[in-house]
Amino acid sequence: MLGRRSELDRVSSLIGGARNGRGGALLVRGDLGVGKTALLDQAIGNAGGMRLVRADGYEAESTMAYAALQRIGAPMAAHLQELPATQVAALRIAAGLDGGPPPDRYLVGLGMLSLLAAAGAAQPLVCVVDDAHLVDAESLEILAFVARRLKAESIALLLTTRHDARVDVAAAGLPRLDLGGLDPVSAVQLLDRSASGPLDPLIARQIAEETLGNPLALIDLGREFTARQLTDSWISPMPVPIGLRLETHYLGLVEEIPDVAQLWLRVAAAESSGNAIVIDRAASRLGVPAGAAAGAERARLASVHDTVTFRHPLVRAAVYHAMTAADRLRVHGALRDVADELGRPDLAVWHASAAAVGSDDAVAARVEQAADDAGARGGSASRARLLSRAADLTPAGPVRDGRLLAAAEASAAAGGARMALGLLDRLDATGLDPVGAGRARSLRVMLAMFVADPAGITGGAATLLRAADLFHGVAPELEQRALVRAFEMALTAEWAMEDLTLPELGRRLAEGVAVADGSHAVALRALSAHILLPYEEAVPSMRAAVEMLQTADDADLLDLGHFGIALTMALWDERACVELLERTAQVARAAGLLRVLDTTLWLLGLVELVRGDPAASGRYIEQVRDLRTAIGYDAEQVVNASYLAWAGAPTTQVELIAKGILATGFGGAWTVAMTGLSVRQLADGHYRDAFERLRPMVDTPFLQVSYQQLPELVEAGVRSGNSAAARSAADRLAVFAAASGTPWARGVAERAAALLAPDAEAEDRYVRAIEHLRRTTAPGELGRGHLLYGEWLRRVKRRREAREQLRLALAIFERVAAPAFADRARRELAATGEHVLRNEPGDGGLTPQEATIAGMAANGQTNAEIGAALFISTNTVDYHLRKVFRKLAVTSRRQLAEHLTSP
Repeated sequence: MLGRRSELDRVSSLIGGARNGRGGALLVRGDLGVGKTALLDQAIGNAGGMRLVRADGYEAESTMAYAALQRIGAPMAAHLQELPATQVAALRIAAGLDGGPPPDRYLVGLGMLSLLAAAGAAQPLVCVVDDAHLVDAESLEILAFVARRLKAESIALLLTTRHDARVDVAAAGLPRLDLGGLDPVSAVQLLDRSASGPLDPLIARQIAEETLGNPLALIDLGREFTARQLTDSWISPMPVPIGLRLETHYLGLVEEIPDVAQLWLRVAAAESSGNAIVIDRAASRLGVPAGAAAGAERARLASVHDTVTFRHPLVRAAVYHAMTAADRLRVHGALRDVADELGRPDLAVWHASAAAVGSDDAVAARVEQAADDAGARGGSASRARLLSRAADLTPAGPVRDGRLLAAAEASAAAGGARMALGLLDRLDATGLDPVGAGRARSLRVMLAMFVADPAGITGGAATLLRAADLFHGVAPELEQRALVRAFEMALTAEWAMEDLTLPELGRRLAEGVAVADGSHAVALRALSAHILLPYEEAVPSMRAAVEMLQTADDADLLDLGHFGIALTMALWDERACVELLERTAQVARAAGLLRVLDTTLWLLGLVELVRGDPAASGRYIEQVRDLRTAIGYDAEQVVNASYLAWAGAPTTQVELIAKGILATGFGGAWTVAMTGLSVRQLADGHYRDAFERLRPMVDTPFLQVSYQQLPELVEAGVRSGNSAAARSAADRLAVFAAASGTPWARGVAERAAALLAPDAEAEDRYVRAIEHLRRTTAPGELGRGHLLYGEWLRRVKRRREAREQLRLALAIFERVAAPAFADRARRELAATGEHVLRNEPGDGGLTPQEATIAGMAANGQTNAEIGAALFISTNTVDYHLRKVFRKLAVTSRRQLAEHLTSP
């Protein structure tokens, strides 16, 4: 094929890599024509000795959840026994083979990745998916998910598509090959070769330019027009057929074949799956005699084998859109009846919907049932589209609004926030019952988080309370859930929260306890106490809620959300906080709930900063970045401003990022960023700047958010001459320590007291602080305890003892990658007379993903466990571990663990 050598080489390289265990994927886009045919032929031709699996997209299957995936996976069913049971169950439910709770689509994705990897291990695999723009939404997302995870598997995945916004979103991040037109020289050569006679080079070049080098257009023009006609078309003011004009050109070809062949072609155009049996029987119902398809084949408009394929999508488009409304309804009606007779309700409902005019309750009910079937298999996107169509067929009123609301909820579950908002906008709000109105309000708050709507976020807690009021007395479970979510939204917006005060929120949560039961009652009692009661009085209720979360089953843990973070932080129980989050992450991974996992990993990254371990925080951030890449989001948007501050980013850069965060309504994230900057300023010795940054946040406290700022304010106040503010903060810490009793609370309270104590009392305070902090899982806090004690020892001229404490601090800060604090410890050591060399990082130049996998392997996790946790195949885990071993010069996991834990 002229002009396609580099494109063919990319396909050859993809398949060659898979043959050698270096898996990969390629998305081929464009008005593909014969260019696609050449690439697919190349893929199939190069697959000698490899297993070839092919699945095409069909419009009739575009709302059948996992239809394409089922056709891809069916030939590999023998390998299911090699997969974990949870993945097998997800795949079987998605395929409609088993019943059960609808699986999250990303668990289905991990199962498909594992299935393909297992098949590829037995024999290198080439998987070709043609017309991906017609593939159902669930299959498309899973294929894109799998494509982004291919690395060390013997799998080549090739997807072809016309330019399509839906595919572009789903396949974000995949390597792409855009099939544009031929270059001018190749285009002229192809036109010359196709034309019936010689063309003037000037005319040929002009035609090539006007057709944008479209190979199919050039071949058809060359064959269907004489050289004279092409010359005349250039001379005349009429444009050369291309785009819509090319559709007109094809329609002219259609009109030249016999009427019965035209009618057969219309039936084929309406039945996009290409099912020849369905097409022939429907055509027969419309009076088309057997053999009528031959006319279309002779005109090279379509070919008939087991399936019917059109020469080009433009041919089908030309035929379908040229039908009158009456013909279109008649054709779809015949196809509906045949599909019903053949026991294909999936096809029948598609055609029934297309054949309906205006409102049709019976058809709407069929479409709704198909939507429920899709939802039962985990097909939220297909469910949303089908319910939207069912609503279109439903007269205005409560039933229509119910279908629109359910469609919006399904769309949100599938990640289609904009579509969900559009569906909500179509609701007749005045006709909704209280439960429906409450659901709509709750959904709008969730969608505000998706689209970063400032007003929706800052007013989210108030909106959820109004939703809870609507649920009151009619839907107690929804009321309780809305109240808990209102608290979480308050933490999201924090002091930027609008239309609601914290005391008002606390009182409404307390009212909710009366109508709640079980775990929600415990949660609401604790949250209202956290807001309304003095700290020491609130501690028992908060501790009871944490214990409830620790013993909750997996479903309850996910249903209750992340409010436990606030309570564990309020109790200064960092160990319980991390354990709850890690368990939530484990449950989310097992269920394939990647968005829950994404949020949980992000929160773990924030908690690690509170514990003073930026290295661990960075690893979680990289996991989030990798996860969002797998989902198809822009991983470059994964920015933790507080982490950047800890890691040494310029203050102005962090402030600029924080300002942008605040503009979207995320007041809580802004506070986290400001707190990180204050810690950085303390590390750099800019105590007055740190005090000025902390003081406004402490003076306007927001629940437990402000608790962890108190130790920082004490240090900043003491070192900047603001001892009164420092003493007030230290007194509050003492209250927390007495009521909470955790090692963390006692450690920071003693450390704060030591900073304020006279020299005669300070040493005992520092020693007790370090003893308490050694019992925590907060390395940074312990390092700072050693640092402050060492600085005090140096100040009182006990240099030898100071060096011991400062060396301990430096080792901790280097291990947790806190460069500013490490530099401060070095400066203090230098002041004692000790020369300290800067240690290079001991990671051997590992990439973030390699470092994450190395850490998990060092902790004893198997390749299968690591793969399931990171949503990659075991082949990819093994690939990365081999690189880690080589870089670190270790030969076993035991040596790896020793290397990573050594100072």
